[in-house]
Amino acid sequence: MLQQTQVRTVIPFYLRFLRALPTLEHLAQAPYEHVVRLWSGLGYYRRARMLHAAAKQVEEKFAGRFPETYDEARTLPGVGHYTACAVLSMAYGKPLPVVDGNVARVMARLDTLPGNLHQRNFRQTVERSLAALIPKRHPGLFNQAMMELGQTLCAPQNPQCSACPVGRWCKARQQGKQEEYPSPKPRRASEPRHLAAAVIQKKGRVALVRGLDENLLGDLWNFPAAFGDSENHAAQRLRAKLTSLAKGSVLHGNKIGSLRHGITFRSIHVALYAGAIKVGTRSPHLKWFALQKLPMEAVSQLARKIAAEVG
Repeated sequence: MLQQTQVRTVIPFYLRFLRALPTLEHLAQAPYEHVVRLWSGLGYYRRARMLHAAAKQVEEKFAGRFPETYDEARTLPGVGHYTACAVLSMAYGKPLPVVDGNVARVMARLDTLPGNLHQRNFRQTVERSLAALIPKRHPGLFNQAMMELGQTLCAPQNPQCSACPVGRWCKARQQGKQEEYPSPKPRRASEPRHLAAAVIQKKGRVALVRGLDENLLGDLWNFPAAFGDSENHAAQRLRAKLTSLAKGSVLHGNKIGSLRHGITFRSIHVALYAGAIKVGTRSPHLKWFALQKLPMEAVSQLARKIAAEVG
């Protein structure tokens, strides 16, 4: 959950998740729809899908226990180098250094290392430096201490150098250049997009589809929608999409609302249109949800916004 998401945002989701699925066995046996519903609102839903798949694999291949070797850990869905090192060092005492943004910042300042975490050479240099420092006794505590140091004292701005336990060895502090390390990551320019979304209502329920468009939000339920180069183009694509979703479905011409939404680097202008489906039409692609209960379902944040706009 902490991948790409701040601690204060994660905590309520983490607590709710563990109340519902307290053990790996509970997670492995839970329907995926339930897992993604618990994750709803955190974003980056590939993480939830991989977590669920990994739990199933641990149950089936490793007798319900996270594997104790690096190579076996890396076979689990969603477990990369960072996660494998973190779990193995903290759970099994393996002397494997863990490099995240906080740790990389501490090491960059200690040794005035050029570059940033998104550069392979920089990551390798940081990892080599940590490998020379990590103790064989309690390596997990060392990794957690380094993360905590970067999160609390060695902050990106206004680091609390006077309280830092390793401040006397910090080359960046000696030069008065703490905030120059590590180098900032080049930011990707925001990309403006147009999206047309159909609001199809019937007796207090709305019709949703799995996924959004362009392979986005594929694990979540969304109002039928389509991207376009302009508002009109998006509406044209949505009309064609509705026809393929259900015969007899139509999109009315007048907008009923609009809103703004961001997905990673995309700045999206969303135009809302009323839609309709011919009475008696059934479609395997559409699922009806009670509008009042929508916040409790596995829907995207965008779907929540649209529901609030039209509710």
